[in-house]
Amino acid sequence: MFETVLTPIHRKGWPLIAVFAAATVLLWWLWTPLGLLGLVLTAWCVYFFRDPDRVTPTRAGLVISPADGVVQMIQPASPPPEINMGGRPLMRISIFMNVFNVHVNRIPVDAEVVTLAHRPGKFVNASLDKASEENERQSVHLRLPDGRDVGLVQIAGLVARRIHCDLTAGRRVRAGERFGIIRFGSRVDVYLPDGVQPLVAVGQTTLAGETVIADLNSEEPVRLGERR
Repeated sequence: MFETVLTPIHRKGWPLIAVFAAATVLLWWLWTPLGLLGLVLTAWCVYFFRDPDRVTPTRAGLVISPADGVVQMIQPASPPPEINMGGRPLMRISIFMNVFNVHVNRIPVDAEVVTLAHRPGKFVNASLDKASEENERQSVHLRLPDGRDVGLVQIAGLVARRIHCDLTAGRRVRAGERFGIIRFGSRVDVYLPDGVQPLVAVGQTTLAGETVIADLNSEEPVRLGERR
C-alpha cells in the first residue's frame, strides 16, 4: 500500500507540478476558494505524471503494450512515410490515453531503433481515425533481431501539446523500457510486422509494459479484435 500511494513521478512532470503549486499559493492569497481549486489541480497534476513500475513478460516474441489506455482501433494501415517502413498496410493497434491514464510510454519489443521522425500537425481528438494522419506525431521505426520491423507512433491529442521521446537512432531497447511521455490525453499506434495478428480486442484496457498485445511467433488467424 505504501508503494501504491507514493508512486514515483516522471522527471518531466516536476517543472509543471512546481508551476501548478506556485499558482495555487498565489490563488490562495487572492481568494481561498480559488486556492482550493488550485490545490485540486495541483494534486491532479501530480497524479497525471505518476510513473509506476511494471512487471514485463519476458517470453521471446511477445509484443507488449506501449501505453496505458483503451484499444481504440485495430485495422490495416500504412505506417507513417517518414520512417521508411514502406507503403504496404500493416496491422495497426491504436491505444487511446485519457487524462487519467499513466502517460509514460514503454517499448513494445526487444529491438534496435532504426529511424525517428517528428512531424508537426493538428491537435484533433486522438480517438478519431484521422488523428493518425493529421495530428502532431513522433514516429519510431524499430527493427527486431530477426530483421522484421515494428512501427511505434506517439500522437498528440486534443489537449496534448508536448510529446517527449528519449530514443536515438542505433540504440538497442528492451520490451517494457520507458522511452517517453505525452501530455495530456493522446494516443499510441503500434504497427505489427506483416502477418502478425493482434491478441487484444477493441475496447480492451491495456497497461504499458505489461499487457501482451500480439505474439510474433503465433499463428493467430486474421481478425480485427472486435468486441462480441
